[in-house]
This record gives sequence, structure tokens and C-alpha cells, in this order.
Amino acid sequence: MSAVEAKLAEMGLSLPGVVPPLAAYQPAVRSGQYVFTSGQLPMVDGKLPMTGKVGAEVTPEEAKELARTCALNALAAVKSVAGDLDRVARVVKVVGFVASATDFTGQPGVLNGASELLAEVLGDKGVHARSAVGVAVLPLDAPVEVEIQVELTEA
Repeated sequence: MSAVEAKLAEMGLSLPGVVPPLAAYQPAVRSGQYVFTSGQLPMVDGKLPMTGKVGAEVTPEEAKELARTCALNALAAVKSVAGDLDRVARVVKVVGFVASATDFTGQPGVLNGASELLAEVLGDKGVHARSAVGVAVLPLDAPVEVEIQVELTEA
């Protein structure tokens, strides 16, 4: 077990299987020392635990937890192409999308769920640049979607 996965276990979490793509793309691709994930939905055992807009059917607190799940799914996607999460030199960038009610403006707080998980699991290597974007709708009516870009250490 990698040190990163041991840290997840200490937190009471485990790395899920990679979420299969919903269309014509790969969950993650590697280019040189970088891994880019596709947008990860908060899928758990092949299903979305909630659907709807944040600020309407989904509370900001629920959405923050869903963003945490997205980040965990993104780490699984990274591992699928990197082979070992201990090779993560740093998370470079996180981009998050929040399906928002028209008057909802708390997208950064929602995306803190993903950012906080990455920092907790990876320490300083998990601190990153980030964008938090409000959108009208996401695939499958998901409330949140997160993608990450990771730099790897030399093999």
C-alpha cells in the first residue's frame, strides 16, 4: 500500500475504482510528467448520490461533500495512469464546476471540499491553484464536477 493510500485509510477512506467514461474520452491521460484528469463526477458505486442545483435541491454543505468525492475519484484516475500515488510531486491545478441555482454564489466554498481533501491527503503537495465556476447544468444533473492536473516525480 502506498503512503498516500495509507493516509486515506487513516482518514477512513479508500481509493475507489476508476469511474468509467460517460462518452468518448479517457478518465485521465499522461503527458510527460503531468497527468490531466477528465471532469470527475461524485459517483459512488456507479451512481450519483444526489442530483440537482446547489442552492436549490442541494445544500452547499452537501455539495462540499460531493466535491470531496469528486477529488477522491480524480485521485483514482491519476493512479490508473501513474501507477502509484506516491509519485505525485504536486497537484498543480484544480478546476471545479458547480451546477448552481441562479442566485447561488458560494462556488468557492463548495470546491473547498476537493481542495481540503487533496491537502489533507497529500500535505503541501496537495496545495494548488484553482478555479471554481458556476454553471447551469452538468452531466447526469450532477451538482459538482472536478478535474485535476498533477505533476509526477521522475520514475
